[in-house]
Amino acid sequence: MKTMNKSIIFLLLIALAVACKPADKKSELAKLKKQRDELSIKIKALETELQVSDTTKTSKVTPVSVTEAKTEMFNHYLEVQGKVDGEDNIAVSAQMAGSITAVYVKEGDPVRRGQVMAQIDNSVMQQQIASTKQQLDFATSMFNKQKALWDKQIGSEVQYLTSKNTKENLEKALATLNDQLEMTRIKSPINGSVEEVNLKVGQMASPGLPAIRVVNFSTVKVVAEIAEAYAPKVKPGDKVIVFFPDFNTEIASQIRFTSKYINPINRTFVSEVHLGPSKVEYRANMMAVVKINDYRNPAAFTVPITLIRESQSGKFIYVAKEESGKLVARRLPVTVGSTYNGLAEITSGVSAGDKIITTGFNSLIDGELIQAN
Repeated sequence: MKTMNKSIIFLLLIALAVACKPADKKSELAKLKKQRDELSIKIKALETELQVSDTTKTSKVTPVSVTEAKTEMFNHYLEVQGKVDGEDNIAVSAQMAGSITAVYVKEGDPVRRGQVMAQIDNSVMQQQIASTKQQLDFATSMFNKQKALWDKQIGSEVQYLTSKNTKENLEKALATLNDQLEMTRIKSPINGSVEEVNLKVGQMASPGLPAIRVVNFSTVKVVAEIAEAYAPKVKPGDKVIVFFPDFNTEIASQIRFTSKYINPINRTFVSEVHLGPSKVEYRANMMAVVKINDYRNPAAFTVPITLIRESQSGKFIYVAKEESGKLVARRLPVTVGSTYNGLAEITSGVSAGDKIITTGFNSLIDGELIQAN
């Protein structure tokens, strides 16, 4: 009996547990719904908070610097390397071969035109001249006697003409020897100063080999070789700036001469620029940079090259525009012409008065709020 009672109690407990299970699910469901509502409220609050944050971020003002667009002179220069030279820079050579017997000048000496700077051995020629003079003296004496006789109608005409011809031939021979004697003297062809002496006593001199260099720096020039492609742009009278890197000095001048000859080896032509007095101590072959003004625009809009941006649609710059009472950054498409020394010429797109953004433009986007300093 007792066992039966235990079984009945056990069955009743199971039935009670089964009966209570749906009630627990309902309770749990209600609890979850309550949690869901609370989470929805929190999510909404967070979304609102984030929206406010995004609005604040969007309306953030970027500080920039602006410059008002205005026209100014724009110059483009073609830069080529040149070298300093005197108007007269001559490597004097001997006119005939021979051994050097004397050198009368040294580097730095001033010389005059026609001054003898070195002597070639002419001892043999001196002997020939002495011998020819002796023969000429005899021939002259004989001619004078024959002429005196001929004037008196004594003797034959053949004798007279023979003596005359002998005398004249010896005179010509002596003149030729004297000319050759002068060729043994190495003379300065100009007034100037001696820059190089490549001779020593006892050394052999030969025609065509530089013996002594004489330079006249009373007039100085810069000689530059310019590529053939620039021939249409470079002409006499063009303004130039000659820059001497060693002295960090610039001298304004103009092109005096442009060659009509194109060097077939390097396809260049020569241009010359005369230099006036300056603090630069000119020296032959000193390096100089010749800046030739090959283009100028007296009323150009210019901006630093760094301001120009490029996209798939082309080049643009940022300008400041006032819209609805606020200052915003706007892209302005531009056309770029020549560039030089960090500046770009804007040929279209920019108008006078445009406020060009010069700093703070790197991270800008079109339409972004800005504040001009």
